Amino acid sequence: MKLTGAQALIKSLEMEGVEVMFGLPGGAILPVYDPLIESSIRHVLVRHEQGAGHMASGYAWATGRPGVAMVTSGPAATNIVTPLCDAYMDSVPFVCITGQVPYKVIGTDAFQEADTVGITMPITKHNWLVSDANDIPRIVREAFHVATTGRPGPVLVDVPKDVSNQTMEWYWPDKVDLPGYKPNVKGHPRQVKDAARLVMEARRPVVYAGGGILKAGASAELLQFAELTGIPVVTTLMARGAIPDEHELCLGMPGMHGNYTAITSMQKADLLVTLGARFDDRVTGNPATFAPHAKVIHVDIDPAELGKVRRPDVPIVGDCKVVIAELVKAVRAEQEKHGRPDLSEWHATLREWQQRYPLTYQQEDGGPLKPQYVVEALRANTPDDTILASGVGQHQMWASQLWKFKQPNTWINSGGLGTMGYAIPAAIGAKVGRPDRMVWAIDGDGCFQMTAQELVTASAERIPIKVAILNNAYLGMVRQWQELFYEERYSEVYLSPDLPDYVKWAEAMGCVGMRVDNPDDVVPTIEKANEIDDRPVVIDFRTDYREKVYPMVPAGGSNDDIILGPEFGEGGR
Repeated sequence: MKLTGAQALIKSLEMEGVEVMFGLPGGAILPVYDPLIESSIRHVLVRHEQGAGHMASGYAWATGRPGVAMVTSGPAATNIVTPLCDAYMDSVPFVCITGQVPYKVIGTDAFQEADTVGITMPITKHNWLVSDANDIPRIVREAFHVATTGRPGPVLVDVPKDVSNQTMEWYWPDKVDLPGYKPNVKGHPRQVKDAARLVMEARRPVVYAGGGILKAGASAELLQFAELTGIPVVTTLMARGAIPDEHELCLGMPGMHGNYTAITSMQKADLLVTLGARFDDRVTGNPATFAPHAKVIHVDIDPAELGKVRRPDVPIVGDCKVVIAELVKAVRAEQEKHGRPDLSEWHATLREWQQRYPLTYQQEDGGPLKPQYVVEALRANTPDDTILASGVGQHQMWASQLWKFKQPNTWINSGGLGTMGYAIPAAIGAKVGRPDRMVWAIDGDGCFQMTAQELVTASAERIPIKVAILNNAYLGMVRQWQELFYEERYSEVYLSPDLPDYVKWAEAMGCVGMRVDNPDDVVPTIEKANEIDDRPVVIDFRTDYREKVYPMVPAGGSNDDIILGPEFGEGGR
């Protein structure tokens, strides 16, 4: 069967089970958009290429399947660089297809030419420049394999326009042959046994659970290990929901804006069982002072992470789902010989910290609307399986701190890259992937203004997400740093509470727009928003600009220098 390269590309995507893609057509990719008319693949037309990438990311987070985006060459490809880097930092499976100028004119500075492969090489797992239409089925199969195996991540396929117009004889490869790419899944038996021995010896152990737990689909295994050993679990920003927050062994989020117990448990631990986490600087603070008394077991499918920041006592390369199951067997065998270690004193200490140093805020009757109150009201008035997306900044931290997650893959945010503007398109992608779920985005007014145009996409495509803007008229996190560390020298952080008018803006984009100024109206407005299911909803919550995110560990400082907030006196330390 003779096909053009463009037809072969669309057919290859269909063979990979792609049901939806996000994109925007243009000159170099135009040949590929033509056969898309007859395809079973749903195409979501975005208003900016950055939106396409973040939608693909949100789709992948919510479904566990790779997100797909397709854009043209030059500025379109550079516009999608941010989502590619975001997905690379957060290990999100994402296949990006870009158009390219004709192969024969590459290097001549042709119209809308950019070295897309060169630009994206450092921020993709792998990328391909297609030079022959006959290679398209093989390359597409390889791209999906690389994106979804090992440590997941983004890949890119760059397709020149003349290659799209070439003809080829259709085939579909039976297998992928990549001799240099063989991710190790199973942990080494000796190292698993050594890890079990350390677990048995520890008296102040902590499970340090990272986003790799969710990528591996290992939430059930994590819970089984925690309950078998009695070891408390901290869940990083990228792992929220990996274990239910209501579970007695869940300590919540550690890190720069984590809670006191989660942070201090790691500092005082004698063992860190690190599962799918990478010792990010936002968790460790100053690495030299992080968890100074702890031995370290480090499980990660990416061998490059082992020893990158902290040298582990027991390094284990492997898939978290598989390795944790092996570790459960090994620990159970040790317990049958020696009994279960007594961690009651450690548990008592943790409970004392939780009672003494809770997350606090004060919502006064008739007083300014506190952003924390909005987050808690949203959580209390939405289903347990609600998917929550966020932008980056104070609102992100309040959401992660205060939302009670009961299920995995219900928290979607930009962690490693910290991409402002992530929430709206990511929520759209999540809703496309899980139309059965309620999807809320908690956004800041600064983040919202970066990608709000994608609400036009949501309205046009009938994707009824709901958006809560925590509007404090500032770039809030930047303002907080300037207040604490720059002697209140507020340089270029004021945004204005009334420009733009968010209700009118929302309505202009085909959404329902609402505004809340006082605490009494929060719950009724959320309930009203929840009843609307035929279009997007945007609520402008006018929140107290003076509110700061606590606890806080100063950047580059020790976790021992945690600032708890003014409620705790003496500067909150």
